[in-house]
Amino acid sequence: MKKVLLGTFSALVFISCQQPKEIADLLVFNANVYTVDESKPKAEAFVIKDDKFIAVGNLEEVSKTYSFTDSIDAKGKTVVPGLIDAHCHFYGLGLQQQKVNLVGTTSYDDVLSRIIDFQDKKKVSFITGRGWDQNDWEVKEFPTKEKLDSLFPEIPVAVTRVDGHAMLANQAALDLAKITIDTKIAGGEIIQKEGKLTGVLIDNPMELVEAIFPQPTVAEQVAALKDAEKINFSYGLTTVDDAGLSPDVIKVIDSLQKAEELKIRMYAMVSNVPAYVDYYLMQGVHKTDKLNVSSFKVYADGALGSRGAVLKKPYSDKHDHYGAMVIGTKEFKELAVKLAASPFQMNTHAIGDSANAVVMNTYYDVLKDKSDRRWRVEHAQVVAPEEFKILNDNLVMSVQPTHATSDMYWADERLGKERIKGAYAYKQLLNKTGKLALGTDYPVENVSPFYTFYAAVARKDLKQYPADGFQKEDALTREETLKGMTIWAAYSNFEESEKGSITTGKFADFVILEENIMEINEDKIPNIKVNATYVGGEKVY
Repeated sequence: MKKVLLGTFSALVFISCQQPKEIADLLVFNANVYTVDESKPKAEAFVIKDDKFIAVGNLEEVSKTYSFTDSIDAKGKTVVPGLIDAHCHFYGLGLQQQKVNLVGTTSYDDVLSRIIDFQDKKKVSFITGRGWDQNDWEVKEFPTKEKLDSLFPEIPVAVTRVDGHAMLANQAALDLAKITIDTKIAGGEIIQKEGKLTGVLIDNPMELVEAIFPQPTVAEQVAALKDAEKINFSYGLTTVDDAGLSPDVIKVIDSLQKAEELKIRMYAMVSNVPAYVDYYLMQGVHKTDKLNVSSFKVYADGALGSRGAVLKKPYSDKHDHYGAMVIGTKEFKELAVKLAASPFQMNTHAIGDSANAVVMNTYYDVLKDKSDRRWRVEHAQVVAPEEFKILNDNLVMSVQPTHATSDMYWADERLGKERIKGAYAYKQLLNKTGKLALGTDYPVENVSPFYTFYAAVARKDLKQYPADGFQKEDALTREETLKGMTIWAAYSNFEESEKGSITTGKFADFVILEENIMEINEDKIPNIKVNATYVGGEKVY
């Protein structure tokens, strides 16, 4: 009798300890999960409810507590957190789908051919486009407008260099913009040859032509944003940091997200236009689950490829030429002081070592009595030894690895053998600051985060050149690179508590990859395909 009672008691205790299982939305199992969470770096299963991860571990662990409405057998495929592009031009990429695409052109004649084909199909009243790069041509010189003038004597044409810091405009466009041989504007250059306009504008003078561009309608803005989202989701990107937007475009983004017509998460940097700055300083930070407006994008200088980047000593391939600051140093310091008194981040484009010196030293001085401001240096492309010494955790370096492999063919010609050692120096920057935010700067570079990953780790381009990697001492490990595209990028946005790793309580943004990015042969990384992309547990690709 005692045995029966004891057995009955044990059964009752067992039954009473079994709690009803919580119903969750989705189980992902049989996965090779790189969580990017140091407390639990690897897992094989996780559970999602109400757009967040609620359990991460193995199947046996998570099945004890939860039952599931739906499940996914990952069949051993690699899963990583939703990828973040820490510096891109998302809206610009979308608009580019509506313009002539000049990326990959091999000569000026190739540029002209694409413009002609575009106009034959579109019949627009003002031709715009982007993507040419004279450094990719046999004749590595800026083009001039004569051929454009003869082909399009009445239709204005203005096409921007791949980096966005130089433009070729025909005479019709120059006339509309009221640019003459006598036009002067600080912070750039209107290039002349033999006393005549060549049609090439560097940095600030481009604004005169951009001011007369036909403005996209709201319908065209919406189409651009949705086009860009499709492209990004196909590459596993779930958050994008758009480096420079107007309040009007930000409002369109916000309304589309709230209507669930745009599902990608965005960290939107407000362009440094005085009216925009005043508006958002008055409005304050705007933060939702999908949109973060808490920073301003400032330009210190131009680009190295168009010799607009500002150097401490002259360009090695152009005597007495130093580049030009886009913003005056006094104006930059005043803006920094103004923003330091607000909750907003200051994110500044700095390419040349002189521009980086201005930005980094100003940040250092203005923030010396403040902590955890995370002001960002966008690109930090050429840094002198003295600036490496002042880097600290108030400064976040936001860099783009494919710039190194795109520029390596000619960068040493611009910089010389000594200066190039501090260029594209990602490992040195990481060692000084402890974190790096990685991005692409698309459409300057390709959207693919796998090209970014490959450039960071292998320091090679898509031709697998050079065999030993470009300045390989500044390569990142695969672990560092994945962090730079997830948790460190989230950190640069003050969002590391909500995204950037597969961690309980964070948004269920994740990507299923066809191959194991952490173990696949290095030279196969650029060809990795995305099997599926999820935002908040919802499959979006």
